[in-house]
Amino acid sequence: MTEKQKRFADEYLIDLNATRAYKVAYPNVRKDDVAKAAASRMLTNVNVKNYIDEQLQEISNAKIANATEVMEYLTMVLRGESKAEMVVVEGCGDGYSEAKRIEKAPDEKERLKAAELLGKRYGIFTDKVKVEGSSVVQILDNIPKGDSNDKT
Repeated sequence: MTEKQKRFADEYLIDLNATRAYKVAYPNVRKDDVAKAAASRMLTNVNVKNYIDEQLQEISNAKIANATEVMEYLTMVLRGESKAEMVVVEGCGDGYSEAKRIEKAPDEKERLKAAELLGKRYGIFTDKVKVEGSSVVQILDNIPKGDSNDKT
């Protein structure tokens, strides 16, 4: 991949505007319709497409929590190890009050919710019995011709 193609791909990743990205990477192109057509072709280039896909995957992986992160967070809340910042108003006398930021551990309701979510994940709190297995269902249609209730 050339340096200009890489520049195009990096610019494209900013806002997914191919025409704008092409104009930045190739500043000599002034007409929008020429830049639009060239940018469209550039997006079909295998090297450019692979590079963009790799970068998008990295961005996605960095921004989205995976299952392990979620489970670790819920466990921290359940154990009271996480901290949340909140604003409290404290009276100082003579109608004067002051806002302060404090850190607090999860309260009982938050810990209970974390326990519930973890319990659901591990199947601890099942109200319904989960039955797994396989069986064969066989439907037989062996009504003799004379015994039918059909009067045709």
